[in-house]
Amino acid sequence: MNESVPYQGRFAPSPTGPLHFGSLLAACASYLQARRAAGRWLLRIEDIDPPRSQAGASEEIIKALEIYGFQWDGDVIYQSTATERHHSALRQLALDGHTYACSCSRRDLANAPRGPQGTIYPGTCRSGTSGTEYAVRVRTHDEAICFDDLLQGQHCERLQTESGDFVVLRRDGLIAYHLAAVVDDAEQGITEVVRGIDLLDSTARHIHLQKLLKLPTPEYLHIPVVIGPDGQKLSKLTGARALPVDDPRATLLHAFAALRLPVAPDLGSSTIDDIWQWAVANWDVTELQGQKEISGYPGSMAAP
Repeated sequence: MNESVPYQGRFAPSPTGPLHFGSLLAACASYLQARRAAGRWLLRIEDIDPPRSQAGASEEIIKALEIYGFQWDGDVIYQSTATERHHSALRQLALDGHTYACSCSRRDLANAPRGPQGTIYPGTCRSGTSGTEYAVRVRTHDEAICFDDLLQGQHCERLQTESGDFVVLRRDGLIAYHLAAVVDDAEQGITEVVRGIDLLDSTARHIHLQKLLKLPTPEYLHIPVVIGPDGQKLSKLTGARALPVDDPRATLLHAFAALRLPVAPDLGSSTIDDIWQWAVANWDVTELQGQKEISGYPGSMAAP
């Protein structure tokens, strides 16, 4: 990391439901990285997908973070307020010849090969389409895109053959996550992205867009994914339970233990502020180096 540039981190949840233990670990890791570096930590609500958003989820997420003692710098940022910035980037990609319209449906791609990101788009519409309803895809290439993740090591991907040209504007007219995240990280001066390893395979796409748009590439750090009692990745889709908010200390300390902090029994009687001060002083993200999964899901939060 360029030490001449002040550290700027972020946590960017989507309001598709309440925070769960897995999202708490991502928030803790990003917050501790920022505070350990004496940097800033921003909170960005990624609310650009109304069909998937839940009413009141943004407020519920913010309240939970407050209860757990997180203190972000500046105002909460709502991604939906940056629509013009996202579309400006989309127009620039089109002007530079990096995008094209794609009318392919899921049925059209049913027999296409699949990779870590799902369907590997075969380039059907690269030379044009006669469809009237379409998404917009960005052209990829087959040169290796590599980056060094602080925890997971070097990761490389050849997008054209391993992923294919990907969507930057959906058929329903909504900006896709990849483009919005890249544009907003650059606008907010993010120097390091800390997130779950389930997004590791998105990073090559993000770097590709950064290069096309001449935007800086931050450092990337992907923490292990939390495995629930059923052996599946903990997520809203697998029924992860919302964080308890009546007394957050026990759950917060459980999160720190899962992140390999040396939690002592007497910390449970400390205040939230004191617990955070202790955590910042003792944080060492390299304790998680090479780890892909965390299985320490609190028993009290397991589904009945």
